[in-house]
Amino acid sequence: EKFNSNWHLSSSRAINIVKFFIEEGIEPHRLVAAGFGENYPIEDGDGDISLQKNRRIEIKLTTR
Repeated sequence: EKFNSNWHLSSSRAINIVKFFIEEGIEPHRLVAAGFGENYPIEDGDGDISLQKNRRIEIKLTTR
């Protein structure tokens, strides 16, 4: 699939993770998918290592 931006790609990855958790039995109302694209890098730079570190999935757990 072709993505128009890194934001679209990031959002698609997040949605796929949420779908996986639903298939594993987690209730959908407990899940949120969010893609941030290039907006929240953990490392600056355009080199291969920086890009690999920024290509990530973050999972946040809360008690709500």
